[in-house]
Order: sequence, then structure tokens, then C-alpha cells
Amino acid sequence: MPVGSRSSRGKPIVNMFPLEEGEKITAVVPVKEFDQEHYVFMATAKGTVKKTALDEFSRPRPSGIIAVGLEESDYLVGAALTDGKYDVMLFSSDGKAVRFEESDVRPMGRQAAGVRGMRLGETQRVVCMLAANNESKAVLTATENGYGKRTPLGEYPRHGRGGQGVISIQTSERNGTVVGAVLVDDNDEVMLISTGGVLIRTAVAQIREMGRSTQGVTLIALGEGEKLAGLERIEERDLGNGNGNGGNGSGAHAEPGAEGGPDDAPPAAEGPAPTVH
Repeated sequence: MPVGSRSSRGKPIVNMFPLEEGEKITAVVPVKEFDQEHYVFMATAKGTVKKTALDEFSRPRPSGIIAVGLEESDYLVGAALTDGKYDVMLFSSDGKAVRFEESDVRPMGRQAAGVRGMRLGETQRVVCMLAANNESKAVLTATENGYGKRTPLGEYPRHGRGGQGVISIQTSERNGTVVGAVLVDDNDEVMLISTGGVLIRTAVAQIREMGRSTQGVTLIALGEGEKLAGLERIEERDLGNGNGNGGNGSGAHAEPGAEGGPDDAPPAAEGPAPTVH
């Protein structure tokens, strides 16, 4: 909608970011201060990764600024705010995952294209990126036919970047391809959304914990012709005083970028949130 139009409830709708034809918002990274101690870590569908010092985004323009140089037909799948000490995980559509230390990738300027983070087959693509620094978490993986599971983070070995990765979940005719993965703990809830517009919310504790080389269990019942479109971890906000309390449950907010709350995310500071597209 154009700037100045109104929603069905009569509230004004503002065009916050001008997009060119074919573009869409991939991630929103909350930031308080554009310092030199933090980085924006990014990954693309073709397995390229890149990290850029946060202060390089401190002078935005109304039309936006370049965050990463992309090859033709490539696109950004995720971005996270890091502090140089995280582990980065890339998940491919065929059920593989690669985990490597953030320090394996040197800082680069905004216009750089990045380096290889994961080696992919001809028909494969990276579907999501996670940034982790809490070994007590688990990875909840989901497939397009509504199946999934959670697996302890410790079962994912660290290797150097650029490899093919290890099995995260078995892809099969039953499961279909992987659509996403999130970092969770027993107290979290997740939202699952189908292409038919069905949304369910479920407690992570109700989802079986299983090893990497398994097919998982049913997460959502899909109608004929429907697929699982995506999943998000829910972060509860304290609506009483407007501050996030780091919990999970109702009054939820689903994080679009790196997973995890205050326990596994670097502190944020004052200023607008850079939008990566």
C-alpha cells in the first residue's frame, strides 16, 4: 500500500522500506547502537556467507544501502547480529546442516559477495541460517509435508565452513524437503503455518527429541495439496511495561532472524533496526 493509506481498522499504514520489483524483506535485526564490536552475519540460498561490522550500517539512506553483493538468481535467506564468538549453522533443503565457528569468516565490507559457507548439490539450496552460542538448546527442524523433530545442538559437530554438512533430518517421499529450523528449549513454543493459511501453536516439550538421522514425527496435519510454509519460535513479551521478559508463551513475538532471546543473543542498543533484503 502507498504511504498514507489506511488499514481496515482505520489506522494509517506507512511504507517503511522502498522495495524494487521482486524484492522482499528477509530479516529484521534489532539494534541499539551501531558499534564496532558486533557484526551482521548473513547467508544466501546458494550457500554464501558473509559478516560485516555493524558500524558499517550506521549511515542508512532512504533508498537503503547494499548489505551483500548477490550473484544472479541468488537471494538472502537470513541475517543475525553476532559478537564474533557464535557458531553459525546452515540448513539445506535436502536435510543437511553445516556448523562452523563464526571466526572462520573474516569481516568484509558491505559490497563484498562473501565466501562459501556450505557446498550444495545442483538442486539444493540453503533454507535457513541459525546463530548459536548456547549448547543447552535444541534444533527443531521441519519439512514441507508437516514432519519434524528436535535434536540436541550438541549432536551437530563443528567443522570448517564450506563442507556438505551432516544429516539434520531424513528427507524422503513422506517428509519432502526441509522448510526451516529454529533453536528452542523445553519452555518454548513454536508457530507452524501452512500454505493453506492454517496456523497452529504448539509447545516444544510436546515434540519428540530424536537423533539427527531420523525422519521425525507429525508436527501439523495438512490438507490435500497443502505444504508447511514455515515455522517460528515464539518469544513472549511483557505487555505490562512494554519490555521483553525473555520468556515464551502467549503475547508472543516471533523472531525473524537469529534464534534465541537474551540468553543467546548479544545485547542491543539505541537506534533503528537495519533491514536486510
